[in-house]
Amino acid sequence: MHQRLGPIVREARIAQGWSQERLAETAGLDRSYVGEIERGRVSPTLLTLEKLATALRLSPSELIGRCELRSPPDPTQNSGLPLAGDSP
Repeated sequence: MHQRLGPIVREARIAQGWSQERLAETAGLDRSYVGEIERGRVSPTLLTLEKLATALRLSPSELIGRCELRSPPDPTQNSGLPLAGDSP
């Protein structure tokens, strides 16, 4: 899901006319972490998802719902990306 969430967060941020830095400040997150989320490199925690949604004036369920509208990623492709908070 995080591979679909990233572009949705980016689209919502751009629709607000915000930079990654502005979204990060509003959500109480680090700008580089927002960038990692937008690129689908990390999977945000539920708390982070809530912070992003609130900052973007969306509900967490609306963000997740937008993910579900996107076509699922190819299950034969394994990105091997770590989850947020996982040790390398």
